[in-house]
Formats: sequence, structure tokens, C-alpha cells
Amino acid sequence: MKLVGFCVLAVICYALAEAATDRTTLIRKLKEVRSELKQLNGSLQHNGLMLNTPPQNVEDSCCISALCCFQENLLKLNVTKKTTQKKLAKSLRSLQRTESGLNFCDSGNATQTTCQTCNSYPKSSTRDFVDTLDSLIQKGLTRLMS
Repeated sequence: MKLVGFCVLAVICYALAEAATDRTTLIRKLKEVRSELKQLNGSLQHNGLMLNTPPQNVEDSCCISALCCFQENLLKLNVTKKTTQKKLAKSLRSLQRTESGLNFCDSGNATQTTCQTCNSYPKSSTRDFVDTLDSLIQKGLTRLMS
């Protein structure tokens, strides 16, 4: 009987440790994305280009589709360091394809059927585009760190 109790305790401890590791990994990934975004912003040529930009107060259930829109439009930016641009696009893609992306957005069981398409978001300047993406990443970090 003690052996069964010990096994159950071991399984619970493993599950808790795994959840903590996933959270830590996601926080680290989001900080990495913010760092890449700052590097990109430093090499960005703000030349009047207007991009479809999800709003800063995007609903949690539409967070993944907003990330997808940012990733889509990211490649349209005119930057001097293309490698930074591609690295950031890859980071956003990996974030939106993982289950941890859902934890970042806190979507729960919400469906994305009411989310706008990327083309339906209003267009804004490249500065606003970068600021809004940074705000979304910061929102996720704040949520995970609290």
C-alpha cells in the first residue's frame, strides 16, 4: 500500500514539475521574442508602409490569429537585417503552433470562429505595428509571471 502511495506521489510531483518547466520555457521564449523585436525595430526603415495590425486589446480567444497576422505582415517590413526579420518570424510561428501559445494567450476552450481575418484589421504605420506586437508579447509575459 505504501508503494502505491509513493508511486502516486511521484506521478503528481512529475506533473507539477513538468508544468513549471513549460511555463519557464514559455517565459524565456517570450523574452527572446521581445529581444528579437527590439533588434528588428532598430534596423526598421519607417518609410510610410502601412500594415494590417490587430488591436492592442485583441480578445484572448483571438490571440493566436493575431500572432499569425503579425507573423504574416512581418515579412513585408523593409529592414536592413533580413536575418533578424526571418528569425523573429520563425519565433512567432513556433509560438503560435505550440500548445504553450494557448497558455500565453489564456484562450482556454474559446473558439476562434469570431476572430477577424488579418486583411480586415485596420492598417497602421510600421511603428504602431511593432509597438502593438510588443504590447501583445508583454501582455503574455505579465500574465505568465503573475
